[in-house]
Amino acid sequence: MREKMRTIIRFGPIERTEHFLLLLSFTILAITGLVQKFPDNGLSLWIIRLLGGIEYTRTIHHISAIVLILLSIFHVFYVGYKIYVLKRPLSMLPGLKDVRDAIGLFKYNLGLSERPPEMDRYNFGEKIEYWAVVWGTLVMAISGYMLWNPVLTTRIFPGEFIPAAKMAHGYEAILAVLSILIWHAWHVHIKHFNKSIFTGRITLEEMEEEHALELKRIESGEWPPPLPPAQERWRRAVRYLPLAGLVAILLLITTYYYFTEQTAI
Repeated sequence: MREKMRTIIRFGPIERTEHFLLLLSFTILAITGLVQKFPDNGLSLWIIRLLGGIEYTRTIHHISAIVLILLSIFHVFYVGYKIYVLKRPLSMLPGLKDVRDAIGLFKYNLGLSERPPEMDRYNFGEKIEYWAVVWGTLVMAISGYMLWNPVLTTRIFPGEFIPAAKMAHGYEAILAVLSILIWHAWHVHIKHFNKSIFTGRITLEEMEEEHALELKRIESGEWPPPLPPAQERWRRAVRYLPLAGLVAILLLITTYYYFTEQTAI
């Protein structure tokens, strides 16, 4: 069987599109945000001039923020669809096995263990990175909302929230950029170039190294788990999609109002 399975499908077109939009919006947000945080830096001044001035830089930053917010809303409801309608497991939730895997890998790297731990579909490092993105997006979105419309914000919260939001937004941005340049770049590009999020496929060698437990389950036929019967999926979709659509519309209306209200800057 292994001779036939040179590569394995790991990500579908939706996951790859999500990653591309996240990569694009994050990169633009990082560039246009950092030049505003450090406006006196020579490189910042050059980039601001290249983008047409500070107002255009802010506009590009805001548009990219909207893309990220829309992507985040879609991701939440897409995950909900997979869990509720398709009955897929919560593969990204951390558990005790991740703690054991982290300890086991640490011992292996020190030469205290002969074999590294066998990891599942997402290893502990990937889960840490995923939830760091979730946390960072929440912090950046909430603080960004406040900075985008400080007048409306101070109608609800004390004025001290604005400088606090500015500090949180700036330092979380620096932390996010550093984590991508150091953690993500090392594990995905330097250690070995994992192309699966772009191509959708992963090699057997990469699976054996990073996701040996999942590979065993694929070869034994345990993964992916069978979908619920079509009739059950339909019933679940009929219940889920209208509710998810209504909540999504309310979130979009709230976002639109907050960004287009006269006091927004």
